[in-house]
Amino acid sequence: MSGPHDLFARYTFGHPERAAAELRAVLPPHVVSEVDWTSLRREPGSVVDPELRETESDLLFTARLRSGQSLLLYVLLEHQSHVDRWMALRMLRYVVRQVERWRQEHPKQELLPLIIPLVMYHGPEGAWTAPRRVEELFELPGEERERWRALVPRFEYLLDDLTTEREEALSARSGPPLARLAWLVLRYGRTEELARRLPDWGMLLAQVQAGPEGAEHLAVIIRYLTWVGNEAVHEGARRVLHSVMGKQRAEELMRSYGEQLIERGLQQGLEMGLEKGLKRGREEGLTRGRAEDVLRILTARGVQVDQEARQRILSCTDLDVLDRWFDRSLNATTLSEVLDDLAQ
Repeated sequence: MSGPHDLFARYTFGHPERAAAELRAVLPPHVVSEVDWTSLRREPGSVVDPELRETESDLLFTARLRSGQSLLLYVLLEHQSHVDRWMALRMLRYVVRQVERWRQEHPKQELLPLIIPLVMYHGPEGAWTAPRRVEELFELPGEERERWRALVPRFEYLLDDLTTEREEALSARSGPPLARLAWLVLRYGRTEELARRLPDWGMLLAQVQAGPEGAEHLAVIIRYLTWVGNEAVHEGARRVLHSVMGKQRAEELMRSYGEQLIERGLQQGLEMGLEKGLKRGREEGLTRGRAEDVLRILTARGVQVDQEARQRILSCTDLDVLDRWFDRSLNATTLSEVLDDLAQ
């Protein structure tokens, strides 16, 4: 089951334009200038270990260089909400998996494509403290450590540590409004500062709403705030939405993604105990919300969904299946590209 942080990051930065904004903010200037960003494409599949899917997600993109070379630039974007000491080792494993996959698909090639691994971090534990180099994970003899270090495998990943960035710096990053708002929301999403800072983001929320898919993007933002925020955050979001879209529409949106989930959990809590009821209500609300996201994206992309397929999506209670449909819907042009039996 993917958590709200991973779903939000994957939705936001799974789109090439917004992924390009993240990559431009982190990659070295000479790399940024050499990439043809109009060629950036998201690739299907995942190299994350299946047992870790519950806590994180990865995004994989390809791009070409401006030089016109046939060389592909692979960028592995890994979203992380907790410090993991072994991230360097895991990222190395992910890169090796991608290389092996590439070799199977290109058996005649003699050189490997360039792969740049990037970790985006926004956890509640403060700044990222885990080693970024694999060689730092080895236990080396006490004397002449550098000579020993030269013998072990070398590998390093890039890091976008949002927790160390100031609000002004994130707001000034180049990119679509949703990307800039996502950086801020991820940065402050699990801090006590979120409720206080929300009113300052009214202009950015208005820019998000004014975009071609503004209603959908705004709904995703509010859903994320509903899941990660406390009552002060909910009230702050409500007030800023009043100024952006009017009181009635704002209340409808907040009620849709907040109060219904809470009320459902409380009602079931009367039947099976408050704790179990809240948990079950939250899970059902998440599956229902995920199903609605799939339908909303398909509608926005102009994909026709008949009543039978709509009911099938809304009645699905398997979050893994809904996650798979969600990912497919982001680039789908027909319903058969999304639903499993039709795709087969």
